Amino acid sequence: MSKKSARETRAERAAAALIEQRRQERRRTTLMVGGVVLAMVLIVGAGFLVNRMRDTSTDVAAPPAGSGDYGVAIGDKTAPHTVIVYEDFLCPFCGEFEKVSHEDLAQLAEDGKVYVEYRPFDLLDTDYSVAAAAALKVVLDASGPEVAKKFHDLLYAEQPDEGGPYPDSDWLVKKAVEAGATEAKVRTGIENETGKSWVQDATKAAADAGVNSTPTVLLDGTVFTDGRTPDQLAANLVEALK
Repeated sequence: MSKKSARETRAERAAAALIEQRRQERRRTTLMVGGVVLAMVLIVGAGFLVNRMRDTSTDVAAPPAGSGDYGVAIGDKTAPHTVIVYEDFLCPFCGEFEKVSHEDLAQLAEDGKVYVEYRPFDLLDTDYSVAAAAALKVVLDASGPEVAKKFHDLLYAEQPDEGGPYPDSDWLVKKAVEAGATEAKVRTGIENETGKSWVQDATKAAADAGVNSTPTVLLDGTVFTDGRTPDQLAANLVEALK
């Protein structure tokens, strides 16, 4: 073997070793990322399950769908099924439930299969929970339930982290306008939180009904608990309504 060939052979071996090293590093990185993602999923699922275990609101005595004063609804009241969702706009479990369920529930409501009422309140005792729900009330009064429901969906589509920072009133106004509200009709109310007393009353009504966790979901008046995670709860609820 010539010196040149020997050098080429060593170079090829070094290149092959480098390729193998990089492959192993990529594999380790993939496994690490996968492990982190799995851990996060397990933490969220475990947190939801622990929350459910602590929840004693399986005997919620809530006003029937369509009869309450603290929510926004979609669908026909005469539909064969009703769903009530007690929620806090900052609750991450509510965000996960909403992400999985909102399109299907909207379609089922449009198809006349279910009447859905969303009842936001201040479970987490935060400024944003109050501000967001108060803004919903302003939009509901100024622009009606259709625009208010779109606003509701936008709040979840861009839900802030539970630990903050929280969006300000300008952001809430922007989302309201994006939903179809007229800025001149909602800005003052959102900035001044004129819906705050409504939120306080809604929070008391939820507590009086026995609701102490979110999301608390009622199907035809009975608390729906079929799911170990928010995703499962949402998917199983949709399946039960089909």
